[in-house]
Amino acid sequence: MIHSFENFSLIKYYMRTFLLFLVCLSTSALAQDSTDYYYKIPDYPENYNAGTVAARVVDGLGLRYYWGTVGLRADDLDYKPSPEARTAAETIDHIYGLTNVLVNSTRKLPNDFTKEEEEEELTFEEKRAKTLQNIREASEILKRSSAEDLASYKIIFISSRGTSEYPFWNQLNGPLADAIWHVGQVVSFRRASGNPFNSNVSLLRGRLRDQ
Repeated sequence: MIHSFENFSLIKYYMRTFLLFLVCLSTSALAQDSTDYYYKIPDYPENYNAGTVAARVVDGLGLRYYWGTVGLRADDLDYKPSPEARTAAETIDHIYGLTNVLVNSTRKLPNDFTKEEEEEELTFEEKRAKTLQNIREASEILKRSSAEDLASYKIIFISSRGTSEYPFWNQLNGPLADAIWHVGQVVSFRRASGNPFNSNVSLLRGRLRDQ
């Protein structure tokens, strides 16, 4: 009887340990998937429409941002081409802000600068993960969107001077294009600081050349 109880307790212990292992493995896989989603560009949709075309441009940003920022060192983040210029880290901060504007547009949320919220201190890796998450979420919403939906994805800014509103057209030539522009700056900066962009990445094919 005692042996049976001990065996049962041992089985319960191993089951709990195994379940904990599965939970940790699943969490790790999700985190890996979230960060590495733009390791290659997602498969393109079967059909062309307003939403899928806009999403593809967003995915192009995701691919460039992933490879433009992966493996950056402290020296790379501190680099700036002139005393008046932004550092790479400050440029990455700006890109993060632009992706917040992008994803808020697809969420139909305003960018409210009147709220006094304590700024969250993020490490570079945390900021990078959040930026990639913003890009992915915006893309996935756009892929499910019709032309009528896009018309509702307005950019709304609320500040002490009032509220300003712009149609989704301005998202394309404004924050989205601006973010792609600034990723190019980060790529230029990292080359100058001795840590160049991976030459094996094909931006046309959206993946590594040997894959």
